[in-house]
This record gives sequence, structure tokens and C-alpha cells, in this order.
Amino acid sequence: MDLFDNKKDEKKRSQGFNILSSDSTDGHGGYGAGVLNLNNVSPVFIDVEEGEAFVDMGALHARSVVEKGIKFLPDKEEVPNGRPYWLVWVTVDQRNGGPAYVGLGACELTVDREIRRGYKNFPEHVNNMDRSLKGRVMVSQMDDKSKQILQHYLENFNEEMWNRADEELKKALETSTE
Repeated sequence: MDLFDNKKDEKKRSQGFNILSSDSTDGHGGYGAGVLNLNNVSPVFIDVEEGEAFVDMGALHARSVVEKGIKFLPDKEEVPNGRPYWLVWVTVDQRNGGPAYVGLGACELTVDREIRRGYKNFPEHVNNMDRSLKGRVMVSQMDDKSKQILQHYLENFNEEMWNRADEELKKALETSTE
């Protein structure tokens, strides 16, 4: 069974990034100050086998197309035939005169639809989302093919945001095959 069989799933895959929104606390420091704001982060999935990337906002609540109906286990060895994915938390913020990619947090996961099981390190997902929100770049654990897919996706999604991104982020996605 193909992962994206129906039109509803395809519609979900075509969603774009959360670009920027106003700060609900507006700097007043009162109620809600210090609360984690997810308005500027978007989850980008990389399907390693298909060689494609897509945004699925359902991942913010572990309800993405990839994750639905899967029981995730903390031991990768329990899902030996899992299909490899990367979930990359991409943060957008103002840089160099406009919106830019400022943070990346890559997390590995595998999914075996046949047995409805997958591997996912929950603390890693939370920590890497937090690091991305703080403007850090955490992609060193990714393979070169996946980095290339992500770089190509980000460049093509919005070339201006890619051009405004810090050199550290761009350098982190460079591979030995370029």
C-alpha cells in the first residue's frame, strides 16, 4: 500500500511553511511570556527511499501522514525492515532584511507499515525542535543524500529565504558529492 493513497493525504503534503507571525506576548512579559512559540517552525519530512521532501504540519502533534497508525518503539532493532525518514524541524525568522531559514533540527525515524511499527527517539525530537527554535543547526547525523534532498527542497521552496540564511546553515548541508 502506498503511503499517500488518498487525496486527503496528498492535500496535507502540499502545505507550506509557517513563515512568520506576530508575537502573542508582544514583549509585555506578562501572561504567556516564556511559552514555547511554534509559529515559526515547520516539520519537513525526507523520504530517503523516494528522494523527496515535504512539509506535514501534523508532525507538530505526532499526527503526520508518516506517523499516523504507527506504534513507535524506542529500539531501532525492533523495526528491522523500517522505511527510513528524517523529520527536520525548520525554523524561519527575520535575517538580513527578511524571512530566512535560521534553525534546523534533524531527527531519524523508521516506519514499517506492514507491522504498523516504527522507531522514533521521542526526546531527540523534542530537543532538536527546541534547538531549531533557538537558531541552532543540527544535521550532522544525516546522510549526504538526505542533506542534498533537504537543501534542494529549501532552495526551491523559497530562494530568497535560502539566500538570507546564515552561512553556517548552508555549510551544514554541504556534502562531499557536491
